[in-house]
Amino acid sequence: MGPLSARLLLQRGRPKSDRLGKIRSLDLSGLKLLSEHLDPKLLGRLKLLQELDLSNNQLETLPANLGLSHLRVLRCANNQLGDVTVLCQFPELEELSLEGNPFLTVSENLKVSFLLPKLRKVNGKDASLTSSQVENLNRELTSRVTAHWEKFMAALGPEEASEKAQADFVSSAVRDIRYGPESLSEFTQWRVRMISEELVASGGTQVAEADLPERPSEAAHEPRVRLVALKRPDDAPLSLSPSKRVCTSPLAKAEGSPVGPDGSQPGLKLEPLYFLQCHSKNNSPQDLETQLWACAFEPAWEEGHSRATSQTVATCGGEAVCVIDCQTGIVLHKYKVPGEEFFSVAWTALSVVTQAGHKKRWSVLAAAGLRGLVRLLHVRAGFCCGVIRAHKKAIATLCFSPTHETHLFTASYDKRIILWDIGVPNHDYEFQASQLLTLDTASIPLRLCPVTSCPDAYLLAGCEGGCCCWDVRLDQPQKRRVCEVEFTFSEGPEAAGRRVDGLAFVNEDVVASKGNGLGTICLWSWSQTWAGRGSKSTVAVVVLARLQWSPTELAYFSLSTCPDEGTVLCGDEEGNVWIYDIRQVLEQQRPPQAAPQPPTQILKWPQPWALGQMVTKTMVNTVVANPTLTYLTALTDSNIVAIWKRQ
Repeated sequence: MGPLSARLLLQRGRPKSDRLGKIRSLDLSGLKLLSEHLDPKLLGRLKLLQELDLSNNQLETLPANLGLSHLRVLRCANNQLGDVTVLCQFPELEELSLEGNPFLTVSENLKVSFLLPKLRKVNGKDASLTSSQVENLNRELTSRVTAHWEKFMAALGPEEASEKAQADFVSSAVRDIRYGPESLSEFTQWRVRMISEELVASGGTQVAEADLPERPSEAAHEPRVRLVALKRPDDAPLSLSPSKRVCTSPLAKAEGSPVGPDGSQPGLKLEPLYFLQCHSKNNSPQDLETQLWACAFEPAWEEGHSRATSQTVATCGGEAVCVIDCQTGIVLHKYKVPGEEFFSVAWTALSVVTQAGHKKRWSVLAAAGLRGLVRLLHVRAGFCCGVIRAHKKAIATLCFSPTHETHLFTASYDKRIILWDIGVPNHDYEFQASQLLTLDTASIPLRLCPVTSCPDAYLLAGCEGGCCCWDVRLDQPQKRRVCEVEFTFSEGPEAAGRRVDGLAFVNEDVVASKGNGLGTICLWSWSQTWAGRGSKSTVAVVVLARLQWSPTELAYFSLSTCPDEGTVLCGDEEGNVWIYDIRQVLEQQRPPQAAPQPPTQILKWPQPWALGQMVTKTMVNTVVANPTLTYLTALTDSNIVAIWKRQ
C-alpha cells in the first residue's frame, strides 16, 4: 500500500460525499498501512471525522499532528504500536481498541487511561475501573514524590537550591521512587517524572492536599485487611458489611501471629492484604462456588529484578486466568475462555526477535485444563499467542523445564506425560510446538517435579497411584517410556498404590511429599534414595523427617516450598495455612523423630465474612509464596484469592 489519497478516503468514508470535510466515519482497516502512509496534511482535512478504523495494518506509531480534534472512536487493533502517548492529541476520544498490538504493555494501557479523561471503553470493556486504578496509583506516586522532595530539599544548603539542584531532584526521583510490579515500571517512572517536573515548576507547592492519599487515624481500630482491592474491568470486588469491618485483637493475632512449637514467637509475621474474587462467573460477587486450582509466581528472569518480578502471581480457576500484582492488588490481566476450566499455570521467559530486528524478552504464561489444550499467553500484551492441542483428555498439571526455557511438560487424565518444545514465536507471534517425549503412567499424574540436581535427566510425578520417576534424557533413543522407578513411603503390602497429591523439592536433595500417609508431610532424600535403588523398580524412600499436618481424609491439597527460606507450606480443609521452617532438618540431616514435627506457624483465615451471604468456612487447597517469602498467595474452594505480605 502506498500513501493515502483523497480518492481512497472518499471511497472508504461515510457518509458518501465528494468533500473530505463532510466525512464522519472512515474505514482504513486491512490496507497494510505503514506509519509513514498516514499523511497529516491529508487526514487533517477530515474536519468532522468522529470514527476512524486503522485495524489490521502495520503501524508502529501514529503521527503526532493528525489534527482530528473531534475524533470519538479510534480502532487500532492488530498493528505494531509500541507507544500510546501520541493519543493525547485526541482529547475527545471515548472508545479505543488496541487489541493485538504485542508491544503494548500494561504500562501503555495505564497511560491511555491517564491521557484520555473522556475514555469510556477500551477494547470493548468499561474503562472506569481502569481509570480508578490509575487514580490510586497516581495518588500513591504523588505522595512518594512529595516525600522525596521534602527529604531532598532538607538536605540542601541555601546556596544549593539552584536550577541544577532541582534538575537533580527530578533525576533522583525517577531513579529512586519505585511502586508496583516490574510490568508497571515504565508507567510509574513516566508519571514520577511528570509529577516531579510539576513540583519543581511550582517551587514545591504544586501538590494539592486533595491529591494525597488519606492517612488513617492512629486511634482507629480498622484492620489492615483491604478487602476492596484495586481491580481491572470485569472483576467483582469483595466487601465487608459495616458490622464486620472491625477486627478484635484476638482475631488479629490468630491471623498473623506465628506460634512456634515451644510457644515462642518466631520472626515470620504475615499481614493479610487483599482478598480478591476475580474468577467469578459473570463477574458476580455472589459466586462462591467457582473452584480455584493453581497459582504460580512469575520468576525473576533477569538478575537484579527479583524484587519486582517475584511479586506478580498468576492464578487459574473456572474459565479465567488472572495475573495479579501482590503489592497493589491490581489484576494486571484477565484471560477468559468460555467453556474452559483452567487447572494449571506455569511461567517461562523467551527471547523474541521483532520484525524490526530488535530482541525482546517475553514472559510467557502457559495455562491448561479441561479441554486438553495448552494456551500460551503473552503476559505483557495480554493476549493468547499460541495453542497446543496437547491431550484428548483434561490436563491436570504442567511445568516448564528449569534449564530449557522452551521445554514444557504436560500431564493429563489420559495417563500420559508429554514433553513439548514450544519453540520461539515467529514474526507473526505464532508458536510451532513439537513433541519430544511421551511418558506413560499407570494412574493419573497430579504433580510434576523435575529433579533439582539433574532436571534434564529425571522427572518426578505425584500420581493417584503413588510417586513415580522417569528418565527424560533426550539423548536416549526411546521417545515413549514407562516409569523408571516407583517410590514407596512405608514397608509392607500397602507400601505402594497410595495417592501422592503434593510434591516439591525443598533444596537440591530434599523432597517434600504429601498424600501417602494421613496427617503427615514426608521429607525424604533424593540422593540417598536413588543411591540405594540398584536395579529395583520399587524403592522405599529414605525419610529425613515427617511434618504434622491436618488429619483430614480429603485429598488434593497442593503443598509448596520456598527453598531460599527453607520453608514448606500447605493449606487445609479449615481454611488454615500450615507453615514449616525446616532449616534445622536440612542442616542436620538427622534420623527422623518418632513424632512428626509440628508446624512453626498456622496462619488462620479471617472469618466470618459477609459477601451477600455468610461464608463461615473455606478450604485452602493451594498456597504458594514467592522466593523471598515476601508475599504469600492462597486459593480457596469458595472462589477467593487471598494475599498476605511479610511484615
